[in-house]
Amino acid sequence: QVQLVESGGGSVQTGGSLNLSCVASHPASGYAMGWFRQAPGAARVFVASISQSGQMSKYEDDVLGRFIISRDHAKNAVYLRMNSLKPEDTAIYYCAAGSYAGKMDISYDLWGQGTQVFVSS
Repeated sequence: QVQLVESGGGSVQTGGSLNLSCVASHPASGYAMGWFRQAPGAARVFVASISQSGQMSKYEDDVLGRFIISRDHAKNAVYLRMNSLKPEDTAIYYCAAGSYAGKMDISYDLWGQGTQVFVSS
């Protein structure tokens, strides 16, 4: 079974940037990939997704224009470039793989363990 491992989280000030990575243990070109996040005391919510080909992506409204999702099939990786970070972006960020690049977590079968992002004001 494919395992997903996220990295790149950390602490940053408001307006800063971070690059999250998610690497799959096996080739993942057949999977759509997504990023979700869960803030303290809140439900896990959709952030961005990318299709198997990488040609189609979706974003949650609040991150549109600030975050960019991309993937590299050769490296079995998906990335989330996060710019202009705000304190409300503070959350654990999860990578997910599934058959459809949807906005709901039921679209995804495989999940990573998450990486913490903290944005200070």
